[in-house]
Amino acid sequence: MFIAVLLPLLFACLVPLLSKWKNAIHTGWFVLLIPSAIFVYLVRFVGQDFSPIRNTYPWIPSLNIQLDFYLDGLSLLFGLLISGIGALVVFYSIYYLHKSEQLGHFYVYLLMFMAAMFGVVFSDNIFVLYTFWELTSLSSFLLIGYWNHRKGSRYGALKSMLITVFGGLSLLGAFVLLSVVADTTSIQAMLDQKEMILNSPLFGWIVAFLFLGAFTKSAQFPFHIWLPDAMEAPTPVSAYLHSATMVKAGIFLIARFSILLSQTEWYFFVVTGIGLITLCWGSFMAVRQTDLKGILAYSTISQLGMIMAMLGFGTKIALFAAIFHILNHATFKGSLFMVAGIVDHETGTRDIRKLGGLMTWMPITATLALFGTFSMAGVPLPILNGFYSKELFFDSAIHLDSFSGWIEALKMAAPYLAVLGSIFTFVYSMYLFFGTFRGKANVEELPKKPHEAPIGMLIPPIILVALVVIIGLFPNLFAESFLNHAASAVKGAEIEKHVKFWHGFKTPLYMSLAVVGLGTLLYLTRHKWTGIYRVFPGSLTFNRVYDWMVDRSEKYSSVITNSYMNGSIRRYVRLTLAAMTIGTFIFLFTTNGLSFTGTSTAEITLPELFIVAMMIFAAVATIFTNNRIAAILILGVVGYGLAILFVMYRAPDLALTQLIIETVTVALFLLVFMHLPELRKRTESVGTKLTNAIISIGFGAMITLVGISSFNSKWFDPISDYFLETSKELGGGKNVVNVILVDMRGLDTLFEIAVLGIAALAIFGLVKIRRNDKEAK
Repeated sequence: MFIAVLLPLLFACLVPLLSKWKNAIHTGWFVLLIPSAIFVYLVRFVGQDFSPIRNTYPWIPSLNIQLDFYLDGLSLLFGLLISGIGALVVFYSIYYLHKSEQLGHFYVYLLMFMAAMFGVVFSDNIFVLYTFWELTSLSSFLLIGYWNHRKGSRYGALKSMLITVFGGLSLLGAFVLLSVVADTTSIQAMLDQKEMILNSPLFGWIVAFLFLGAFTKSAQFPFHIWLPDAMEAPTPVSAYLHSATMVKAGIFLIARFSILLSQTEWYFFVVTGIGLITLCWGSFMAVRQTDLKGILAYSTISQLGMIMAMLGFGTKIALFAAIFHILNHATFKGSLFMVAGIVDHETGTRDIRKLGGLMTWMPITATLALFGTFSMAGVPLPILNGFYSKELFFDSAIHLDSFSGWIEALKMAAPYLAVLGSIFTFVYSMYLFFGTFRGKANVEELPKKPHEAPIGMLIPPIILVALVVIIGLFPNLFAESFLNHAASAVKGAEIEKHVKFWHGFKTPLYMSLAVVGLGTLLYLTRHKWTGIYRVFPGSLTFNRVYDWMVDRSEKYSSVITNSYMNGSIRRYVRLTLAAMTIGTFIFLFTTNGLSFTGTSTAEITLPELFIVAMMIFAAVATIFTNNRIAAILILGVVGYGLAILFVMYRAPDLALTQLIIETVTVALFLLVFMHLPELRKRTESVGTKLTNAIISIGFGAMITLVGISSFNSKWFDPISDYFLETSKELGGGKNVVNVILVDMRGLDTLFEIAVLGIAALAIFGLVKIRRNDKEAK
């Protein structure tokens, strides 16, 4: 599994070089090799009753963080979707994106995202999973904003980033609490300790934070608002991120932790409730849209809600149905996104109000759309895979476990909400197909005369639609080979489901017939009732709430920032020193860090007191002098006095270093003497002077106390003992300080020298620029 994560990242480094040849050969042909190879590697596990496979590689052992990768039925399903759909998307993008585009950027972002998704589904370590989780947000931000010259792309990218990263931070909180409670960072080890985690007082916070992470990523209500705006991305991105990968990451997270979370009734209430609301709201809002990808965006929200609800049901049939629909949704939704891209590519618009009658000019595309939309609608035909999982959804909704109290009300309402959401699913599916390909053609109003797409753009959706039909004809071929394994991994117990098209005249069939009947009626009368959208939701949308929150955040943050970022270096120094002083004192007192045992300190003699008094006098004198030369020389007294103290305490190396630094500093001040500003008395208020005095004295006291406390604190064995014992043996030198600098921390010293060298080059460049400017004048 590690190679599946590493290979896309390594190849992403080569893409900028390969993109230089894009005029001769499209960069996508090189990239296509990566997901194809990973898909072939993963396919060999299909049909096997293999035991879970684990690979472990050391990363941060001190924090108990290893690169643990885990392959079971659930991660295999997602791995196949990520690589298989990824290969088709790359193939599709070769014909969708012109060579004049920034192909290097596009494929680097795509490979980053692919690697991140593999990392999410294969990781067994929670912090490794979180790292890849956030990488999906970052790479999707780059993909959604790929056409950054468009305002909508920038807005959609930022929106998705803010919402999903908010969920990601919540997820990090859940993972930190889980690691504290379980004393492990392994997901499988946590699932084995579910009883202890369930009894923890932190369990409520764990569940809340984990749900926030999952719901934001999988666009559940009310966090769904980022997904429609993400449609500004190129269609290959939409087909990949929003049908098979990113939005399914939240689904994967809930599925992976369902063994732990499903032990409480709250799990059923929250996951099922949010899922059903998302199903109904997404399908209802999809009918309102006029953009093809907008319809598909809300349909994706609706379908994700349906899957989430089935995970909330928690029964064996529901979990199998959820897993089955994850596969089915990826096939028909991926093909429909590609169809929408083809329509846009060949007609110049995605506005369904301008489209219609395209079946005459684009018969192959129309046929693909027919299979995709009817499968998404759950039309009861044995060649459409969507019907099977939709009927299993109905069956699971009416066979829920018993619950007590008011949660029982949700159980009773679940079948009705399932039918309601499915009715609107049928309506927007018919609206999408017939509104685009049937009816009166408006060719004259289209930006481009429609024609069939090139074969290269048609091959990927043809393959996906072929899968729709194959799965519909042979569902048990897929159920027995890997779907049952995936469902078993979610349940934590063996699930063997045999899929049948005909179950007799039972309630699920009647529910399906009701969906088709009522859905057809609503579609045919759509123009008579869609006016309801002006009233509900009307102008009260979550998008307006989001925009208000972002606008207020920017406004108030600007006010706060401008209150202290006013260009005054004196204020910056004052605030920095005050914050350091207050923070350090609070930490010292709360951790009992203050220590004043004088047993191990050297005796203070009169000469030392004299030198310290001289240094204090010189330091105070610098405040009151108005002569620049006097200030420089008095400041030098402080430095040379410190060097004398080093000599008296038998630290010749430090004394020599201090003398050199002080001499160089004084010399530099004198060299630039003519350019130093004139010292003049500032007319400051008593309050300002008092504030400066308090900060100065407080900071000095803080440094003094930290130095004394650190010397007297014996919380750990001093590392100096190690250096004294090993400097001769490891470094071959008797001078411990030199051995530390050159051998023990040689790389640190090397980088310090490099920093000084870079600073010197920068100064040289600035001086040269100024000299050239003067000569030019």
